[in-house]
Amino acid sequence: MSSFAGLDVSIEETVICIVDDLGEVLGRAAVPTEPAAIAKALEPWAPTMKRVGHEAGSLSPWLHPELQAIGIPFVCLETRHVRASMQAQRNKTDATDALGIAHLMRTGWFRQAHIKTEAAYRVRLLLTQRRNLKRKLLDIENTIRHSLKAFGIRLGKVGRRSMEKVVREAVASDPMTAGLMECMLRARAALWAEYLELHKLATQLAMRDELCRRFMAIPGVGPITALSFSSAIEDPTRFRRSRDVAAYFGLTSKRWQSGTSIDIRGSISKAGDPDVRRTLYEAASAMLTRFKGTDQVKTWGLKLAKTKCHAKARVAVARKLAVVMHAMWRDGTMYVGNPLAEQHDIDAWNAAKVQRLSRARS
Repeated sequence: MSSFAGLDVSIEETVICIVDDLGEVLGRAAVPTEPAAIAKALEPWAPTMKRVGHEAGSLSPWLHPELQAIGIPFVCLETRHVRASMQAQRNKTDATDALGIAHLMRTGWFRQAHIKTEAAYRVRLLLTQRRNLKRKLLDIENTIRHSLKAFGIRLGKVGRRSMEKVVREAVASDPMTAGLMECMLRARAALWAEYLELHKLATQLAMRDELCRRFMAIPGVGPITALSFSSAIEDPTRFRRSRDVAAYFGLTSKRWQSGTSIDIRGSISKAGDPDVRRTLYEAASAMLTRFKGTDQVKTWGLKLAKTKCHAKARVAVARKLAVVMHAMWRDGTMYVGNPLAEQHDIDAWNAAKVQRLSRARS
């Protein structure tokens, strides 16, 4: 008789539940969240163990490869699917969660989450910390602007490099306020310097990667968009069709259908990685507004903006960029946005873009 196990993983402790083919509980245990301790708890049922499942979480990139190396068939489950299947439970505890995951393993009603390689997670960590520093920098700048409004000081449109000078001149007559603003400006300067370091590192990584350089040949797609997309997908063969990538990043509309009378198409689902979705949206906005050349995707997006609105056109272009980038990756092709353009014009555009990125990283 086969056995199945479910793990409810937390930071300190992992609750284990083992069931048989008929759903009868064979055993329960609570062990420290360590691969060796989990393997020892499952050892009595190892000869008959068919599947062991655990929900995707913050420890999954470390725990899942370690558990697979032991030789037990572990499966990492998609979080949203597990949460939806657990909603019928009356009481939510670690023990009932482990039992529910064990039943998912037994019935086969689950979706498997993709665990990326360590190299991909390192790139994701770089992009995440770069984003965090940028957010904190913007928070401090907005705090400075908002605080000075109480004294009638409105900074207006001030560049990032000239902000310190403008703020110091505005509060020079008030010693107390000047002291407070000086502390905020020093913190802002430190964040800005560290942000530039991480941005430089991300640009260097993108420039050294052949795939990212091909992505950056698309108008509007920069090093951050290219790195975010490549590290989030990691393996293009995960998707059978390129258009599935748009749904994976939440760029397709939601649908609610019931019978013949109800069929509602809503806004985009916003499922998946929000950082990748944001960078694709920014790339689409840059293509539609900042890129001055001729491009088929841009022309299509501008036509859509006239019939719908510019915001919907940006989302549609972001969705198309995700599909195009995946197809380029899968087929090993280059992007040609304007087939009628001369080849030397395309080469000149790509050379100018590489030169701008080289100046940025230096």
